[in-house]
Amino acid sequence: PMRNESPRYLTHGRDEKWLTGNVLLDEAVTAGPVDFAAMFGNTRPVEIEIGTGKGTFLLARAAARPELNFLGIEWAGSYAAYSAGRFDRAGLDNVRMLHADATEFVAQCVPDQSVWRVHIYFPDPWPKRKHHRRRSIQLAFVHEIRRVLKVGGQLIIVTDHLDYFRHIRRVLANAVGFAPVEFPQMTDGDGELTGTNFERKYIAQGRPFYNAALLKYK
Repeated sequence: PMRNESPRYLTHGRDEKWLTGNVLLDEAVTAGPVDFAAMFGNTRPVEIEIGTGKGTFLLARAAARPELNFLGIEWAGSYAAYSAGRFDRAGLDNVRMLHADATEFVAQCVPDQSVWRVHIYFPDPWPKRKHHRRRSIQLAFVHEIRRVLKVGGQLIIVTDHLDYFRHIRRVLANAVGFAPVEFPQMTDGDGELTGTNFERKYIAQGRPFYNAALLKYK
């Protein structure tokens, strides 16, 4: 269970314990519309990362941009807790973690024009054709992302999977209200775009990356 208590530990697997503080949100957050000002205690601009994994990107991004708020959404409960523990230990007060289905959470809980950026880095490509419908980047979801973005807000995507990127381009070509923009550098790491764990692993393997950045203009 997830509770908004501080301090507290989550136990997973072989006696692994992560102090998550108030970083890991209670799952009750998914029951209705989100109030970001109440969640963070201020009205700073909000960025969302979908599929946070071990939290490497958000850890660096939130530390580098204290004037922004960040919400990480992760489907795997153990990764959500692990990431929250990292953010808590770093003393970051501008980042929260949520264990949830991001497509459902964005569609059902995130208010209109409340987010400045949505980051989606190395989403599961579901390579088998029969599983393509499980891919998170579908037209209906992109429409929901456009709804929650402020005018001038951005959707940023990176993948290492060429077939999935072709699918992404087809989806984005049919998404109204967006214009392509230059990919914004998200890390100071040499040769990196985002600084995620997956990116660093794939750079070492020599894999190419494919990216898209869109700006909501209306």
